[in-house]
Amino acid sequence: MRGSGPVLLIIPGGPQDAGVFADVAGHLADRYTVVAYDPRGNSRSTFDGEPQEQDLDVHGDDAARLIEALGAGPAYVFGTSGGAQIGLNLAARHPGRVRALVAHEPPSMMLLDDPSPSLAGMRDLHDTYRSQGVEAAMQKFFSENGLSEGPGQDEAGPQDGPPSFEPSPEEAETFARVSGNFEYWLAHGVMPLSLYRPDIEALRGRPVVVGIGEESIGQPIDGMGKALADRLGSKRAAFPGDHMGFAPYPDRFAETLHLTLRGA
Repeated sequence: MRGSGPVLLIIPGGPQDAGVFADVAGHLADRYTVVAYDPRGNSRSTFDGEPQEQDLDVHGDDAARLIEALGAGPAYVFGTSGGAQIGLNLAARHPGRVRALVAHEPPSMMLLDDPSPSLAGMRDLHDTYRSQGVEAAMQKFFSENGLSEGPGQDEAGPQDGPPSFEPSPEEAETFARVSGNFEYWLAHGVMPLSLYRPDIEALRGRPVVVGIGEESIGQPIDGMGKALADRLGSKRAAFPGDHMGFAPYPDRFAETLHLTLRGA
């Protein structure tokens, strides 16, 4: 939590945690009180008992309770990838908590005219994890989605690899934490996030903007975002980079997010 001004809640995707948004938050802190958190089951948001299957309603309730605890009224919300799915659930079920939502590259494959190929890929990934383990599954996921291993791997779409320069201690710590979340995401997250169908009727007419990376155009994640925007009748906004554009272009990404929220 940093900065001052209206609250901007940032929701990470997949195995990510709050640390992946450190640079973007720094560029927004002069205009917003930026709050990023580790979703339930990731990094520092640990379970008291056995790990639980991800439930989008539970995630949405968590985000709503966090906004309530901040005591600042409705918040601006940005969610990326699986975090965009959480943001959509939050906006549909707790509309009074959300001033505007930017859903960046949501893997809303259930809204596609034919989701079966995408779902088959996710089921194959889950089966690979169960039969061969985390390393084999993540290698499969990286290669099939054109990804390089790095701290922010997610449900769908390409990303830039880790920086060629020496990471800062904070970046190295984030990488280690997020890598430690891969097994939980594979075991308990990838299928619930993939199978989630946003409540279009509850969201229609709400201030929701679908973000897509300029380098993601033509990728499967682009089609998923377009399907969501078309069903909502909502705006689409072009963001720098690809699925992880906030990592290599934090300044441009932050400015685009600010302008998008202002126009939502």
